[in-house]
Amino acid sequence: MVLNITCIPGDGIGPEIVNQAKKVLEAVAKKYGHEMKFTDILMGGASIDACGEPLTDEAIATAKAADAVLMGSIGGNTSTSPWYKLPPEKRPEAGLLKIRKALNLFANLRPAYLYEELAAACPLKEEISKAGFDMLIMRELTGGLYFGERKTVEENGELKAIDTLTYSESEIRRIAIKGFEIARKRRKKVTSVDKANVLDSSRLWRKVVNEVAADYPDVTVEHMLVDNCAMQLVKDPAQFDVILTENMFGDILSDEASMVTGSIGMLSSASLNDTKFGLYEPSHGSAPDIAGQDIANPIATVLSAAMMLRYSFDLDKEADVIEGAVRQVLKDGYRTVDIYSEGMKKVSCSEMGDLLCERV
Repeated sequence: MVLNITCIPGDGIGPEIVNQAKKVLEAVAKKYGHEMKFTDILMGGASIDACGEPLTDEAIATAKAADAVLMGSIGGNTSTSPWYKLPPEKRPEAGLLKIRKALNLFANLRPAYLYEELAAACPLKEEISKAGFDMLIMRELTGGLYFGERKTVEENGELKAIDTLTYSESEIRRIAIKGFEIARKRRKKVTSVDKANVLDSSRLWRKVVNEVAADYPDVTVEHMLVDNCAMQLVKDPAQFDVILTENMFGDILSDEASMVTGSIGMLSSASLNDTKFGLYEPSHGSAPDIAGQDIANPIATVLSAAMMLRYSFDLDKEADVIEGAVRQVLKDGYRTVDIYSEGMKKVSCSEMGDLLCERV
């Protein structure tokens, strides 16, 4: 198979970690007889410096022509970088919002998995963490409160801010279908999270999810209020498989889930549209303070590449091999500086990439 992949190295540590993911993908391609075709585009601060804007129309066209997009990270130090003296619509993160809209990336997938070898970094009590957990948060990405009408007005001598939360049946249905389809690839359980005891949007959410669930009799579905879900994530995270939720709830819950793993440097993510196309990126930021030092952790980006193989190309076996290589490297005691502990073998970003290729 020929895989046409657009890469966005981005800013900070982005180019370093994307290079390692490319190496691992090339190792997989060699093992299984695939051909990788990579095309790089600029986005974020790198694009501002070169083109005067965070994402050009030409870059979008290149991304659209690919089978999938692999991204490193964008942005810089918000206090010192000249990028953040620009208007909000010209800053690095505006490029990310623009590409999500241009590519219709409405489904955000954020796995949270506790590796046995990193269990000591988990902030939960041992009696909770020892059960382990392996969940995936499916967040609707292009609707809800973040994209609703908003305004600030003055009434009776004081300012009043208004944000509107809106969802249509079709928006809910398409994210629910994605959630149930991915649950079929996992442990066949969906927890739909809403605030149906208060919000009309959540009551519609629950109604549509139940309608979609009828088409997936092999998948178990349960409904959970968002405040209870936030509590359950720290009380008993092992109960979750796929958590399906709207934009703002998903934003908050996915950050909570990332912290209970103990290391955001290990967490991958994907944003999908209504085809097999997706944008894959690590959950962490650009870490400009360590950029260029070859000490960043590339594992989250490598695991994002594994998600790309699984969800955009249906290459489950190849994805399994990458994920297995990560587990083996950890079992063998190799650690980048962010996950290093006494007695382990400290390695650089590029050395970690080489070790993963060897195990592939």
